[in-house]
Amino acid sequence: MQTPKRLADYTPPPLELRSIHLTIRFAEQVEVIGELAVAPRPGRSPDSVLVLDAEDLEVLEVAVDGRVLSPQDYRYDGAHLEIPWPETSVRTRVRIDPDRNTRLEGLFPCGGGYFTQCEAEGFRRITPYLDRPDVLAPFEVTLHADRQRFPILLANGNCVETGIEGDRHWARWVDPYPKPAYLFAVVAADLACVEDRFVTASGREVALACYVAHGLEDRCGHALDSLKAAMRWDEENYGREYDLDRYMIVAVSDFNMGAMENKGLNIFNSQFVLARPDTATDDDYHHIASVVAHEYFHNWTGNRITCRDWFQLSLKEGLTVFRDQCFSADQPGGAVQRIRDVARLKAMQFREDAGPLAHPVRPESYLEINNFYTATVYEKGAEVVRMMANTLGPAAFRRGMDRYFDRHDGQAVTVEDFVDALGTDSGQDLSDFLIWYRQAGTPRLAVRGVHDPANRTYTLEFCQHTPPTPGQPDKQPVPIPVRLALLDASGEPLPLRLSGEDRANGHERVLVVREATTRFCFEDVAVPPVPSLLRGFSAPVHLADDLTLADRLHLLRHDRDPMVRWQAAQQVWIAALQQAMTSTASAGLAPAAIAGFASVLDDAALDPTLAAELLALPAYETLLDAFAPADPYRLESLRQQLRSQLARELESRWAARYAALAGRDDPAARALRNRCLQFLMADGLEVSYRGLCRRQFDEAGTMTERLTALALLVDHGGEDAESALAAFHERHAHDDLVLDKWFRIQAQARHGAALARLDALMAHPAFRLTQPNKVRAVVGAFAHGNPLHFHAPDGSGYAWVADRIAALVSLNPQLAARLAGVFAGWRDLTPPSRDLMRAQLVRLADLPGLPPDLIEVLGKALADN
Repeated sequence: MQTPKRLADYTPPPLELRSIHLTIRFAEQVEVIGELAVAPRPGRSPDSVLVLDAEDLEVLEVAVDGRVLSPQDYRYDGAHLEIPWPETSVRTRVRIDPDRNTRLEGLFPCGGGYFTQCEAEGFRRITPYLDRPDVLAPFEVTLHADRQRFPILLANGNCVETGIEGDRHWARWVDPYPKPAYLFAVVAADLACVEDRFVTASGREVALACYVAHGLEDRCGHALDSLKAAMRWDEENYGREYDLDRYMIVAVSDFNMGAMENKGLNIFNSQFVLARPDTATDDDYHHIASVVAHEYFHNWTGNRITCRDWFQLSLKEGLTVFRDQCFSADQPGGAVQRIRDVARLKAMQFREDAGPLAHPVRPESYLEINNFYTATVYEKGAEVVRMMANTLGPAAFRRGMDRYFDRHDGQAVTVEDFVDALGTDSGQDLSDFLIWYRQAGTPRLAVRGVHDPANRTYTLEFCQHTPPTPGQPDKQPVPIPVRLALLDASGEPLPLRLSGEDRANGHERVLVVREATTRFCFEDVAVPPVPSLLRGFSAPVHLADDLTLADRLHLLRHDRDPMVRWQAAQQVWIAALQQAMTSTASAGLAPAAIAGFASVLDDAALDPTLAAELLALPAYETLLDAFAPADPYRLESLRQQLRSQLARELESRWAARYAALAGRDDPAARALRNRCLQFLMADGLEVSYRGLCRRQFDEAGTMTERLTALALLVDHGGEDAESALAAFHERHAHDDLVLDKWFRIQAQARHGAALARLDALMAHPAFRLTQPNKVRAVVGAFAHGNPLHFHAPDGSGYAWVADRIAALVSLNPQLAARLAGVFAGWRDLTPPSRDLMRAQLVRLADLPGLPPDLIEVLGKALADN
């Protein structure tokens, strides 16, 4: 049994690494020569042996301090290479077979070329090394390959020399900035290159290059434009210029993650690079811009300053997610960015925090680090940064970030270093925010408002409590910044004066709740206001307020904060569903709620993108979190019934707004028009609007319109759905990324025999179990996006997914473990679903030879809390 790694056991590296020179020769098999210049760590006595990480390598030669060792002088067990303690140098020569690498970690094949993925611990599958993030060194890499088969040879940094040797050629790359091995990257492939340029604020020209499969050059424009926008934004908002002569993006179709921020050579899942209006949706365009920005921002928050150990993973990921979210909010159409971020947080991270896989933003231990690339580390980590930014204010936060960059450039650091740097110049002690990094679970913040007409005061009482999570039964209060306003009867914010203040201080305040119970008393409040709480979703908490339906509808109609309006709308849906779940009589949206949604739909002055978000039903995962334990099948059925009710009640309005938007060709109009069509195609109305839906599919000028119409048709089934699927397939059969959309739509459809349809999809010639995008488009889309069939009362949906996870165990343990997480919420279900889902966990846990990825996820999911 593998021993867990623990934060408390951290020790510094045994020696210092001055430099590394790699020579990689690509032939029938790949040979790698690693030359390490080492030095003693000050204050540490040499050990008798040095243990290097080295996984699945064929060791050909080892030399220490210039002396070639005989095989009896070193020990290799398939995972570690043990050598005599070096004084100045280590040289190894190994052979690897990347063509057999289905794990997509280390060096792996794709489309006839070779690519790398070294985060978190893939470099050890390339060459023996101290494969840990606190070992930093400058890299020099020389690549040798056949000129015809691999005309493109790339590595980190700047290309300093190239040469030709008969049928082969070589290229030498130097990265002058010390980096950990997880940021190493090489590419040897036959790719097309689209070039661009960027001039930094100081006037230095940077060459930009996007490498893609031949024939896809016309889909790189948006990614390159997004990259330039991100580079300019980082200069303007953080004062950070790019530091190399060249910045490269490489798109590959087989990739476990979204993208990787390797220094100067970002390797991307192709779905986050390639886009044309006829192949990518508006959401695809948005995600590409966000992911490109995220990986670029890592250049400073993750690369120039990296994490000391993998427990500090959120130091780079949470901080960089916060930065990419702010960037996206500043782009055209970014008005609803915060709503989308919070919707994702609630659907994914809140669910994670409430289940057996809950863990702190900075975990205390792990068995397999790949299991901690989670919504908690990324999204909740970003929220912790946002809370500190809210507490400091924009100017002080920028000064703190400047201090962080200046103090720690070129270092591997901890979250304590980050928090201390933020607070140094502000005069504010942020150390209590470290509780958020140490403590799992989503705090519950109960709020009660009391108006005293005689004294003209309004008091808000906040009570916080965090439920127990695995391994953490007792919780401390955490600092919770609450951005708030008080609205009068017309929806205008009141001036805010707290007791003890001489005068009002603005119409919006950020007040930090630090104790279990905290009260704030506002003066000069003549009539009861409606509190507008957690504006901008200023803290990642469950808010339990005492607002009435009338109060929520007042916020929905009048609040100027989009987040509060959205949360009010979501609560209206949840309250109606709560009534339907507990009532034996027919229940649904109240007339006032229907009128409130109608006012949003009819408001021609409202940003259509915001209107589309305000009219959206809560995500299924959010509802499951709110009502657990629940009958999942009934929960989704009632959700669809409420959708149908609002569709019927506002039918003429949906149709009128849909028609009114027909002449507009912009993302905002498409968002609201598609929302209208979704309601018109609700159960009970779809027969009347199938023709309209099919016309949108046939006449669509963008993938956004075509895909929405196709999904709605397929969800209901019938001849028009089948003919539309056939037409879509015929048009895009040779487009790998678009075909993923075709797979996903069918995997999520409610109509028909779902499992037979899934089996047919997996038998499709384009489906490969070794390609993560295809697996996510079928297995993942079904498990996460088809609650009625995944939660089928007979358990058949659970068994089908478990069978596919079992098939992935030996091929791609990382992907199998992530899919297995869908079963972790079995305790949130009522019998028999609870027992049926747990049975599949037990079946998977009993499989022989499980890798650590699965052992950890399945063990936690089944553990007694």
